[in-house]
Amino acid sequence: MKEFDSLYFVGAGGIGMAALERYFLAQGKRVAGYDRTPSDLTHALEREGVHIDYDEDPALIPDACRDPEHTLVVYTPAVPDSHRGLQYFRANGFEVVKRAALLGVVTRHSRGLCFAGTHGKTTTSSMAAHILHSSGIGCNAFLGGVLRNYDSNFLLSTTSPYSVIEADEFDRSFHHLSPYVAVVTSTDPDHLDIYGTPEAYLESFAHFTELIQPGGALIVHTGLALQPRVGEGVTIYTYSRDNGDFHAVNVRKGDGQITFDLVTPWETLSDITLGVPVDINIENAIAAMAACRLVNVPLQAMRDAVATFQGAKRRFEFWIKEPGEHGKVMIDDYAHHPDELRASISSVRDLYPGRQLTVIFQPHLYTRTRDFAPEFAAALSLADEVILLPIYPAREEPIPGVTSEIILQKVTSAKKIIYSKENLIKSIHLSNFDVLLTVGAGDIANLLPQICDEFNKQEH
Repeated sequence: MKEFDSLYFVGAGGIGMAALERYFLAQGKRVAGYDRTPSDLTHALEREGVHIDYDEDPALIPDACRDPEHTLVVYTPAVPDSHRGLQYFRANGFEVVKRAALLGVVTRHSRGLCFAGTHGKTTTSSMAAHILHSSGIGCNAFLGGVLRNYDSNFLLSTTSPYSVIEADEFDRSFHHLSPYVAVVTSTDPDHLDIYGTPEAYLESFAHFTELIQPGGALIVHTGLALQPRVGEGVTIYTYSRDNGDFHAVNVRKGDGQITFDLVTPWETLSDITLGVPVDINIENAIAAMAACRLVNVPLQAMRDAVATFQGAKRRFEFWIKEPGEHGKVMIDDYAHHPDELRASISSVRDLYPGRQLTVIFQPHLYTRTRDFAPEFAAALSLADEVILLPIYPAREEPIPGVTSEIILQKVTSAKKIIYSKENLIKSIHLSNFDVLLTVGAGDIANLLPQICDEFNKQEH
């Protein structure tokens, strides 16, 4: 990296790309890039010093990024090969690498705590980063969600030997990493448009475990089908809520709080209170604390940090939380896999038993909808009322016959309907929501302020 004065990011507005841009800005590099559309994140990056263009025209590439000997080009798999800027860089001898390869460089020059899994990796990696930062040990953290504690997905330390990285299995990106401590939270099949079969998906996680540095450790959730293939000198630990080398005992719930004791192979840490008190965060906290325990974070620092962790934006984020047993509640969550959706809905049921629950869900990707329609429907059927939006395509072209209707027809809830995004906002006044959960990984996030405003107008 010392050879490169400048970095150019194609897909600069992606959440994962943003963390790297901020990291290299802090290293004194010149940073520029392209993104298709402006956003709050791209505007923030521009204020911090990143030059971003919103047109593919290679003529717009700044002069500082036109020397192939001193400019590294970074791109995400979501950018097509037909992108004119990418074509210019490749045709003119620039080194062009995926974002994941650059993260791999970071892990090879630090002690990387890398969190992988179908779901749970954003929250567990964010918790671990917050624990390390709060303890004073610090870390450089590259996360897939914006932490509410810091209003950023990136934490910087000029002195810490540790990096915390959300290890993404999409496009086998996590195969570029060299973890010191690897965590695998779950291996439920996903991204079958990339992997083809559940067996190939599972194999990618097995290969990930081979990449752990000698003397490092693997922390894996109990009961997974995964067969780790760690190298010599790598220690394997297990965890879950109820059993494993790291697990919880004495779980207490009440007054809007969840408190538990953490059993480790060496001691029991008592009275851990979750800053975000939802059931799934018991396991997330166990995984994060296990990783931090292995790099010798003091026990009291871990307890204090978990209590002050506010979560990542769009991970079980409260938008409305009125007091009282009948107060309005609106929660938003990024869940986009059936197991995540089920966990999210179950967590709301656990927090607000007996209340009427409405779920607004935007399916993400045609392939995922096609592959898991019955599972999505079963999870949604846990709600009293289900509102579906059209599928958010992201990188995909439509698939004939694959629409939100194939989920809706299998939902067993008494009230269910599909709305366009426009009609959703117009129709909210027809409902009288009690507890509302909005879910999805697409652009439903852009609708949240309007949904919140309309919900607040309703009489209770």
